Amino acid sequence: MRRLAFPHPLTLLTCCVLLAAALSHVLPAGRYDRKDDPATGRSVVVAGTYHAVPRTPVGFFQTLVAIPKGLIDAASVIFFVFLVGGAFTVVDQTGALRQAVGALVRRLGTNDRIVIPVVSLLFAAGGALENMQEEIIALVPVLLLLCRRMGLTPLTAVAMSLGSAAVGAAFSPIDPFQVGIAQKLAGLPLLSGAAFRVVFLAIALAVWIFGTIRHASRTRDPVPADAGPGALEALDARRMAVLALVIAAFVAFVVGVMRLDWDFDQMAALFLLMGVLAGIVGGLGVGGTADSFVEGFKSMAFAAMLIGFARAVFIVLDHGQIIDTIVHACVTPLATLPVSLAALGMMALHTVIHVPVPSVSGQAVLTMPVLVPVSDLLGLSRQVTVLAYQFGAGLCELLTPTNGALMAILVAARVRFDEWLKFAVPLYLALLGLGAVAVISAIASGLR
Repeated sequence: MRRLAFPHPLTLLTCCVLLAAALSHVLPAGRYDRKDDPATGRSVVVAGTYHAVPRTPVGFFQTLVAIPKGLIDAASVIFFVFLVGGAFTVVDQTGALRQAVGALVRRLGTNDRIVIPVVSLLFAAGGALENMQEEIIALVPVLLLLCRRMGLTPLTAVAMSLGSAAVGAAFSPIDPFQVGIAQKLAGLPLLSGAAFRVVFLAIALAVWIFGTIRHASRTRDPVPADAGPGALEALDARRMAVLALVIAAFVAFVVGVMRLDWDFDQMAALFLLMGVLAGIVGGLGVGGTADSFVEGFKSMAFAAMLIGFARAVFIVLDHGQIIDTIVHACVTPLATLPVSLAALGMMALHTVIHVPVPSVSGQAVLTMPVLVPVSDLLGLSRQVTVLAYQFGAGLCELLTPTNGALMAILVAARVRFDEWLKFAVPLYLALLGLGAVAVISAIASGLR
């Protein structure tokens, strides 16, 4: 009997779009009123203003139109992925990445108990600092090269990068796009409760890294004969200069995001400049640099398309005016629960909502203005309300197919979604349990 195959990522996301359209015919339409919030510079919902609106079910052709609209809506992210992918293809064509990986293998050997924690912590820092996800897509070829040199599987590369970044963001005390926005909306000082979050961040990363090392030890491939330390090419001055450009670009990237409020347009321009300079310094010439950019665009095309398809799910739900209906239906029962159960219910609520609303910042501006008054009514700390949002929405990034970055990275690494789920679900459940412990501990300790 033939084993049923897991659907292709494009098929899976298309089914999600069609399901969203079908729900628009079944669920009642409704909206919250919204207002501009000066603290966050975003439009937020007004608590207690949910009301029915005329139904706008999404027809079949409108559903198809939502897909190109999703590509347009996610254009800044998609073109960021194209340009970063092109830039890193240029860097790779210079040989700098291969030489850098060789230097790392010579220094650390093939000991995954050293390499996996080091690489995972680097990506976890990116997640904790700025919710790094789309930026990882272009780094997949480098990670695959590193893993191949060490006999590790592509799934291990995804776990070290996207997985660690998502866990770092979910438990972060400082991520401006997640905890920062949520705390502003809750009227809390930025970085409040940071020490509490750092403790659970350390535990969460230990759980994830342990799971990644265990997977690597069970699935190790033979190290290729040409990948021994003696066979690896040494770094020369030209490639070192290219790597210096890459490091300088990342420093500028962090400063731009953290200090200058850069968006994807500014970040894309930065990496475009990095790619051009790397090609010239690396000896590719103008024509070679252009050819390398084109190769990078080709390699990123499918991954970029997945981001647009994932965005189309949200567009269909928004056009059908049922996102607020889903939020209202989920929030209403919380007001009748005891404090601890309400807090855990908020975690579950955020997990459910994050499937149709795959943006953590978008989810914050949608849900926090509704949930904060509920938590005040129940005598629940607003800090706990923010924690429930972080863990519920942030950890869901590890699993939901509407997370375009996750699907794109899996495709780039050639890892099937069902393989990823088999690895990630047990760790996700363990981390969700840790999040529940954190929420209960915050209530017990009176965290404010």
